[in-house]
Amino acid sequence: MKALLKQTGAGLRVLIVMTVLLGVIYPLAVWAVSRIPGLQGNAEGSVVTQDGQAVGSSLIGIDPVAKDPANDPWFHTRPSATAKDVLGPGDPSTSGASNKGPYNQDLVDTITKRKDLIAQREGVKPDQVPADAVTADAAGVDPTISAAYADLQIARVVRVTRLPEAKVRELVGQNTSGAGIGVPGVNVLKLNLAVRSAAGGAH
Repeated sequence: MKALLKQTGAGLRVLIVMTVLLGVIYPLAVWAVSRIPGLQGNAEGSVVTQDGQAVGSSLIGIDPVAKDPANDPWFHTRPSATAKDVLGPGDPSTSGASNKGPYNQDLVDTITKRKDLIAQREGVKPDQVPADAVTADAAGVDPTISAAYADLQIARVVRVTRLPEAKVRELVGQNTSGAGIGVPGVNVLKLNLAVRSAAGGAH
């Protein structure tokens, strides 16, 4: 009995110590580190704001839908495997890959459709459409596109927004970093916000 009580007491002491350590001290330490200048934005979800309003996260790709598809002023993200339509947009509240291999005929057909639709939208030949424009990423919410896909969309954005091409290219450059499927990568949300601001918020 004495041995049982001793073991029980030791177990309770370990339980109390670990509860305080892992249930109180560790969470507080993590929270404190997240308050360090330069880390707070990442800890809060890398929220992007404009005019004091949260408009999205720099880590989540949101494919905008044009009011008039024939006059589409937006840069577009990669397609999402969760999208109902072949090009999207996807649902940013969920993510997932199609789990279809490169020899899956359904995937091949989908990629071909995407390539034709994007070529039609951008006024180019299908063989000019870059790979990331027609292949969905594993999560379905990739925030960046390749510089090649951004470059493909510039002519349309210039035509619809009537911004100077040099200005749009400048905005693309300002929102390009070393992260992306095709390094460098262009953050679509930040780029679209910059384009809208430059165009006077007309779109």
